[in-house]
Amino acid sequence: MLSVGLPALAGTHAGFPLQETPDTGGKGTVEQSDTNAYSLPQNNLSMTRRLDFSVGNSFFRNPWVEAPASTTARDGLGPLFNTNSCQGCHIKDGRGHPPAVDEPPVSLFLRLAVPADPDKDTDTLLTHGFKPAPVYGSQLQTAALPGGKPEADMKLTWKTVTKTLADGTRVELREPIYKIENPNYGPLPENLLISPRVAPPMIGMGLLEAIPVAGLKDLADPHDEDGDGISGRLNQVWDLEAEKTVPGRFGWKAAEPSVHQQSMGAFAGDMGLTSSLKPTTDCTPEQNCDQFPEGGQPEVSDKIANFVTFYAKSLAVPARRDMDDASVKKGARLFNETGCAACHTPRHTTGTDPERPDLSNQSIWPYTDMLLHDMGPALADGRDEFLASGNEWRTPPLWGIGLAQTVNPQAGFLHDGRARTLEEAILWHGGEAAPSVARFRKSGAENREALLDFLNSL
Repeated sequence: MLSVGLPALAGTHAGFPLQETPDTGGKGTVEQSDTNAYSLPQNNLSMTRRLDFSVGNSFFRNPWVEAPASTTARDGLGPLFNTNSCQGCHIKDGRGHPPAVDEPPVSLFLRLAVPADPDKDTDTLLTHGFKPAPVYGSQLQTAALPGGKPEADMKLTWKTVTKTLADGTRVELREPIYKIENPNYGPLPENLLISPRVAPPMIGMGLLEAIPVAGLKDLADPHDEDGDGISGRLNQVWDLEAEKTVPGRFGWKAAEPSVHQQSMGAFAGDMGLTSSLKPTTDCTPEQNCDQFPEGGQPEVSDKIANFVTFYAKSLAVPARRDMDDASVKKGARLFNETGCAACHTPRHTTGTDPERPDLSNQSIWPYTDMLLHDMGPALADGRDEFLASGNEWRTPPLWGIGLAQTVNPQAGFLHDGRARTLEEAILWHGGEAAPSVARFRKSGAENREALLDFLNSL
């Protein structure tokens, strides 16, 4: 019998470890809990590498400009783009948010695709994981250089959804409804698939990349052979450098194999900037992007690309807070007993990388299994990506989540930022998480508050 008054939990999830140290990110953890909590380098990073971190930070934070420009290191923006800087999406290295009324959608964009034919689109599915939309490509770009036209306008409205908990408490959720209006390059495909994506936080990415793939494979149970209702699986994606299929780790559907490839993909898709890894952007021939001057070949030099990748891999995780608080301790037990830890795996140990001793052999607490899970129809986007179905999402890490709205007060939770609070985020979970959500809804107000206190301590 559980000591906290929740319905008994089948399986062994209640046996997950409880975090006993505030050093969530291992020895690289930083003691920071203000608006800059996500922006510091690994605490165990050498002084020499801190200089590299600062250089990468400058290219991450400062805007890129139209070519030609006197700022030759940062020119070549666009001609179609969503933002002019990495920081424009990852606000203070943290989460983005859905646009407010009449606000441009800077830190949230729409992925695009059309249904693929597995027999005819084999090569595209192998290397892209989906079939880009004719003319409009794989991402809706809502901004353009002077003299150009953005692809279209994105409009967002909200529908109210009310959930009633077992004790009668009513929680008002909001469901996003997206429309693409004023397309400038011809009609949109009738079978267009869209997927909203809000920028995720940047902390701890190097540590996540350092988790041995063998450990992630051990967590995977694609056929639910243990019968616990959880069937996580690794995505299998195309690695541009290795030119082969490898496990995916990053992005909302784990469609990127490495921090470097994800970063270069963002340069190409979000800012219209080429790199050696991504020598083309999302522009299609019908959009005549070649009429605009370029910023070099490539526009993001290998040297700059490496600095930005190093920066992205070196952002530290902030320490846990309030760990001795009685409600937080209770919430930690509830997190495991409710079943949350079945996907949000608390602890991992990183492997050895001679070039990155600061990331090596660290005991970390990211609260993710890095696997794909069916989250049910309410969160589904209907857009496959490599092995990820329209219902599946990668388990996002929870470390630092209690500081998300300290870093960016407008930050939203879940893949599209629809949840304004952590309680809303929990209640949107479905699919494999439905039994855990049912336990949360049936628990009393004190237990629910304790679980939220635990999450806010991360």
